Amino acid sequence: MRYGQETQIDRSNVSRLQSAWTFRTGELAVYAGTSALEKAAFEATPLMIGGTLYFSTPSGRVFALDAGTGQQKWIFDPRVNMHEGYSEISSRGVSYWPADRHAIKGYASPRIFLATIDGRLMALDAASGHLIPEFGDRGMIDLKRGLGNDISETSPPAIIGNLVVVGSSLGDNQRYNYPQGTVRAFDVLTGDLRWSWDPNPRDSADAAWKTWQGPKAHQTGGANAWSIISADGDRDLVFIPATNPSPDYYGGERLGQNLYGDCLVAVRASTGKMVWYFQVVHHDLWDYDIAAEPVLTVLHRKGKDIPVVIIGTKMGHVFVLNRVTGRPVFPVEERPVPASDIPGEQAWKTQPFPVKPEPLGLQRVTEAQAWGYTDSAREESRQRISLLRSEGIFTPSSERGTIMAPANFGGIHWGGMCVDPVQGLLITNINCAAAVIHMIPRDKVGDLEKKQVEILRAETGRQQGTPYVMKRDYLIKQVDGQIVPQTTPPWGTLVAIDLKDGEKKWEVPLGFMLDPRKYIGAEHWGSVNFGGSIVTAGGLVFIAASMDNHFRAFDSQTGQVLWDYELPAGGQATPMTYSWQGKQYVVIAAGGHGKLGTKQGDYLMAFALP
Repeated sequence: MRYGQETQIDRSNVSRLQSAWTFRTGELAVYAGTSALEKAAFEATPLMIGGTLYFSTPSGRVFALDAGTGQQKWIFDPRVNMHEGYSEISSRGVSYWPADRHAIKGYASPRIFLATIDGRLMALDAASGHLIPEFGDRGMIDLKRGLGNDISETSPPAIIGNLVVVGSSLGDNQRYNYPQGTVRAFDVLTGDLRWSWDPNPRDSADAAWKTWQGPKAHQTGGANAWSIISADGDRDLVFIPATNPSPDYYGGERLGQNLYGDCLVAVRASTGKMVWYFQVVHHDLWDYDIAAEPVLTVLHRKGKDIPVVIIGTKMGHVFVLNRVTGRPVFPVEERPVPASDIPGEQAWKTQPFPVKPEPLGLQRVTEAQAWGYTDSAREESRQRISLLRSEGIFTPSSERGTIMAPANFGGIHWGGMCVDPVQGLLITNINCAAAVIHMIPRDKVGDLEKKQVEILRAETGRQQGTPYVMKRDYLIKQVDGQIVPQTTPPWGTLVAIDLKDGEKKWEVPLGFMLDPRKYIGAEHWGSVNFGGSIVTAGGLVFIAASMDNHFRAFDSQTGQVLWDYELPAGGQATPMTYSWQGKQYVVIAAGGHGKLGTKQGDYLMAFALP
């Protein structure tokens, strides 16, 4: 839930919050002589256990710090080769196994588990940081073995009982037959494989087999779980946020509904058998994978406590499901969506829409939503929008060019959501920006290259094995050296939803992108954001995430900003809070984000009251 029960810092005194200590990892020196800085993102959230903070850096180095002083206790370096061309260079944290002596025979020390961008799973002694030789091959497992060299890891594993459960991160858009998105569970002591689950059905006896149609359909890969897997130990369940099948924007090689892609899947932890699934996108053509960690909480309705799992999606759709059965708690409707005009493609005719909570963020772009600070800039935006196909959310990509709203980064992104169980509030930050997708017939790419048209400067997805090359750009414009959306602000917001009835309680702009001293009103326009929020019993929501490098505390009841601190680098991470030796701390990683273009650094910062 990302709910901090600490109350020392509250609405009445948060304005006095100040820096308590700062630790620098030296991470930027690790990238020297490589191109890693262009992709590196310090997205980690530390764990605090017994007075020690554990966290990882983008290169996978693990630090243990004193929770009261920030002094280093130990460091572990997995020696990842930073000269490799990783799709993402990030590590959102590590995981902890507490050595439950009632569940095992003999003695075992508490363990820290690290999953690296070069596809390894490692077990470290929590006290020393040393590899545990009894686990796997001298402390580590090669996750690429049996699946291929594309396997990478950017999120911490899930721990449930004596199992460590990992998904994988794969590159996007380069070919249709990426590795299958297998999720695996290993024994925490030995590293032995206990089970694996594949979101791409390989058994014709599985009812989902028929939802993949075409001669290449069952060679399709992806649908991997790159985000954070949630676990319910009491119910012996893990909740897997499966993503879109490959490639992202053309599904002609995988016609049909494509189960279990884009599904939240509940799997029995002890056996690896699927219990239920819920698909948030049918036959995904938009890279609308489930990026946010599933939230586990309890709803109090009509005198009953209902255990639920909540899915936040890139579409801005929030689905609240019964955790045991997978059935929606609030109504969900199948609604008609636009058809594809790409030869060989068959977009699914309907998509699931939550009735409550209502969809959040940007759902459609029209010429009336064109934005520019000057009349000429606004007209330029309007003309660009007018030339593109734009029929609302789930408009398929086209040769003409399609506006995809929300963009592929959300909506609700990997920063996810948090829940205040006392107030019954779900809080999330969202992006309000649009992408532009062009599908180019493979036999016409050469002709376009000769013309040197503007579209060729966009991001390229080769989509090998399909008839189309994909070009992805965004509805953005450079203003004073800053990239901003060409659609009406706000461009990023923070939202609170009342879980009793699914109604929006408040929504406020999050951050800014243009200098408010020069651009009147810019402080109300919000910012594209990466990173999540936490909520506390002190009535506060803490979040950075925005491109202005500010760390803020909001009143959880009203959305009012109560505290604001400018970080030395971008805060594209989710903060955390804890109490140690009578003092409450709030901690955030400030290291910036290469792809987003925020200021980069190597800071872990703790804040406390004087």
